[in-house]
Amino acid sequence: MTDLQALHDATHTMVMGVLNITEDSFSDGGLWLDPAKAAQHGRDMMAAGADIIDIGAESTRPGAKRVSEADDDELARITGAVKTLIPAGAVLSIDTTRASVAAAALSEGAQIINDVSGGTLDAELPHVVADHDCLYIVQHWRGWLAGSKGANPDQDTSVYEHGVLTDVHDELMRQVDGVLAAGVKPERIIIDPGLGFSKPGIEHNLPLLTGLETFRATGYPVLIGQSRKRFISAMLNEAGAAGADGPIMAQRDDVTAALSALSAEHGAWAVRVHDVAKSRAAVIAGNTWREYA
Repeated sequence: MTDLQALHDATHTMVMGVLNITEDSFSDGGLWLDPAKAAQHGRDMMAAGADIIDIGAESTRPGAKRVSEADDDELARITGAVKTLIPAGAVLSIDTTRASVAAAALSEGAQIINDVSGGTLDAELPHVVADHDCLYIVQHWRGWLAGSKGANPDQDTSVYEHGVLTDVHDELMRQVDGVLAAGVKPERIIIDPGLGFSKPGIEHNLPLLTGLETFRATGYPVLIGQSRKRFISAMLNEAGAAGADGPIMAQRDDVTAALSALSAEHGAWAVRVHDVAKSRAAVIAGNTWREYA
């Protein structure tokens, strides 16, 4: 059985591997729809050094449309993967905004709920978490992207009047207050500034990374989810390092790993990544650097 308090209070940065069981996730949609392939990918990430596997079955990429709850696709895909990976010894995080999916996954043995809406899309989800002994990742996001306008899906939710670091911190802490009011224990909460969510540009994301200590000062462990995000491609394009068709995935993963090392050096609880092997090596370097700093 997983020691949840030890997991919550981990002193070294961990690696969370992404398992997207979706048709349309931005970098690997459709690759792991087959249940056997999904389970094998989860085991492969564990073998590569993932401390946690984060399973999601609804894409939150820019412009994505919501999966119908009535169709049960999200529920079936997630519970199927949980049933396969728990016997393999996996620590599982469930990337969902729905109380029904969270409850089913927790009943099958999942240990963490990763709610990218931070308790705002389904008011029952924090109550489900409060009724189970699990960890709860509360992420900052200003709303589902389907309501956005124009070529940039986030352009109407990415104005930060007091600066992105201040506004994200304050808004995220209000989300945490709501989760606490629903009965979730503070020692079960992890926070995530939500890189890329309502934050399309370099200018929205790098201040959150360089300001990591601001989030750590809240007393809550901090998850960083930088992997393959749009701002990484923008960084490569600005530096002239990308080809005519934009950065290749290996380049995105190289930058992701570099940011993983920096996040570990500055005390992140975990980094959420697609390429576990690259970021595992980077996190080891960052953790070691922190020991000697």
